[in-house]
Amino acid sequence: MAESRWQRADGRFQRVLLILGAVVLVAMITSVSYGEYAIAPLDVIKTLLGIETANPGDAFAIRTLRLPRTLVAFLAGVGLAMAGTLTQGITRNPLAAPSIIGVNAGASLAAVTVLVLLPNVPFSVLPFAAFGGALGVSLLIYLFAWQGGSSPLRLVLVGVGFSLIGGAFTSVIVTLGEINLASQALVWLAGSVYGRTWEQVIALFPWIAICGVLALCWVRELNVLHLGDDTARGLGSLVEGQRGFLLLLAVALAGASVATAGTIGFVGLMAPHLSRQLVGSTYQAILPTAALMGGAIVVLADLIGRLLFAPIELPCGIITAIIGAPYFLYLLIRDRER
Repeated sequence: MAESRWQRADGRFQRVLLILGAVVLVAMITSVSYGEYAIAPLDVIKTLLGIETANPGDAFAIRTLRLPRTLVAFLAGVGLAMAGTLTQGITRNPLAAPSIIGVNAGASLAAVTVLVLLPNVPFSVLPFAAFGGALGVSLLIYLFAWQGGSSPLRLVLVGVGFSLIGGAFTSVIVTLGEINLASQALVWLAGSVYGRTWEQVIALFPWIAICGVLALCWVRELNVLHLGDDTARGLGSLVEGQRGFLLLLAVALAGASVATAGTIGFVGLMAPHLSRQLVGSTYQAILPTAALMGGAIVVLADLIGRLLFAPIELPCGIITAIIGAPYFLYLLIRDRER
């Protein structure tokens, strides 16, 4: 009986991954095909496979202008979704996410400081700056939440406070900055992948790949931590060490994503919840499902932002906020008794 139940769950997980993979692929091809002039999806596929099309100019538009933007959107969505999943598992709070508990605020503060005050710094430095900002805020959260141990509830409450502080300092820097640099920072803060190039793809990919693989390797410990600190200790888990390491991975994933695509909110909240409804409660299934879900959400949000009021583009962060804020309120009302 137990074995057949496990087989059914595993089969459902595989089907969900296949469906999500197909959705991501279709969304990315559609996103690449849409622009100032439309390119047929079949021509996009041919170009990506190295097959010549009727219009030789399509290759430049696809490979140089549109594909990097779509890849950045997908990678940023994967990073934010995995960071949100790790955060919810660490805190045992379904309403926790990097954008809510202060991690994104720290990354944004550091990135905006570099963009406004050090505009000549190479872009490859930006993920490291954002990681440093997110790590610094996370360490402060951990320090202020420590009271004979790191209570998940205190982590969330202290994180909300630091999120507000980080947002206030970011606003100060933008206000005092030179007008053109401040305008660029404001667009970036809205969460936009406009104008992203292969430089940003190359800078972001190692962070997502390395930290994502490490998160998948440590996902068993996330399941153990989710059972509660006392149970986890009883099972032989080094609670504080495992929680600190998983939090570090979440910080790296969120920081690199924010540095590259700006503050795209609510992806880290929505993707884990939607994945949990599809594949159950084990993080071995939730984490990869949420990664694909997050990538699909950001790619589709970027596409909707371009289609909605064309030729005017809305940043994808605005689209995710329009969808994510009501979803957050729904979760808050649904879980208010807990």
